[in-house]
Amino acid sequence: MSATWLKFIQRIQAIAQNGLTYAENPFDIERYEHLRDLAVEMATCYSDSDPAVIRGLFTSDKDYVTPKVDARGVVFRDNTVLLVRERSDGLWTVPGGWADIGDSPAEATEREVFEESGYQARATRLLAVYDRNKHDHPPHPHHIYKLFFLCELTGGEAQVSVETSGVDFFPVDDLPPLSTARVTARQLDRFYQLANNPDIPADFD
Repeated sequence: MSATWLKFIQRIQAIAQNGLTYAENPFDIERYEHLRDLAVEMATCYSDSDPAVIRGLFTSDKDYVTPKVDARGVVFRDNTVLLVRERSDGLWTVPGGWADIGDSPAEATEREVFEESGYQARATRLLAVYDRNKHDHPPHPHHIYKLFFLCELTGGEAQVSVETSGVDFFPVDDLPPLSTARVTARQLDRFYQLANNPDIPADFD
């Protein structure tokens, strides 16, 4: 699916969901439901996803649609980077996931690092705020903002979780196969530059 079509589908779905949130007239509700059906059909035509899965993702939003927030922790140690292997695809990424209600961005990142790697960490610097659509990630039905924080380890030990099947440090110039839905090699290279140049401001889209 091209980035242009993905943007169209996300916009149509957002209009449909926002309309369903506020509409009271039954005719308007029916029109917005048809609009959501159209977004599902378009997403199905331009991807290999199951229509039922796409519909489930679209209907899971109940209120006004806003971008989702993915918070991730980046830990460098002696020219290596901490990565975890996702059980869902068997590929490697920096630890992270959806921010929870009640968490600050830094707290969400620190929690995700601990839950996915077993290490306790402290977020020390914001490295980047990215619009997922503007980077080399595979298509996703939701519009997502990705927050990457530089972290330092404060305790704990390597430990897998229900979401991860491996935890290890890898040389920054010799990375394992990455879960590009979560992080890309280009991003990790940029984060390494930022980590070693504290005067450079955080990236943002």
